[in-house]
Amino acid sequence: MASTNDLKNGMVLKLEGGQLWSVVEFQHVKPGKGPAFVRTKLKNVLSGKVVDKTFNAGVKVETATVDKRDMQFSYMDGEYFVFMDMETYDQLMVDRKAVGDAANFLIEGFMATVAQHEGEVLFVELPAAVELVIQETEPGVQGDRSTGGTKPATLETGHQIQVPLFITTGEKIKVDTRTSDYLGRVNS
Repeated sequence: MASTNDLKNGMVLKLEGGQLWSVVEFQHVKPGKGPAFVRTKLKNVLSGKVVDKTFNAGVKVETATVDKRDMQFSYMDGEYFVFMDMETYDQLMVDRKAVGDAANFLIEGFMATVAQHEGEVLFVELPAAVELVIQETEPGVQGDRSTGGTKPATLETGHQIQVPLFITTGEKIKVDTRTSDYLGRVNS
């Protein structure tokens, strides 16, 4: 248990029938009239839904212990992603639903943060940007380069993103894992 006065960004709360909510942001408000309160923005850990919730100041809220570990993605086993804890070498099978959009950017050997609560995997978090190789893209047309246009490109993971016209097949690029945006070339 914790008080609403102790809230921090990233803290996970157990509310409304055991649902897990992560604190995205919070603000303590002390109006001139009436009691103080805490305005929060909470994100459902499983569904990703974001809601605004207000608590009275000093109210007790139940916190959940979320174990976040850095693990290395090893391989796919059917519909499961297999991660290995680099300290204990234990392997963990994570289903596609828990991996979510991170699946678009995972290749063997990539490190990811795996969050668990009471043995259940909640989500898999990747770094903000990853470096991947362009598996296939059409050649850019010479006259189009000055327009700053984009074209579709398939990454080595099979995920398709938009890249500038000058990017060619086989190039290594940096990609934003949250938005699938092209961030730039990687110099080898």
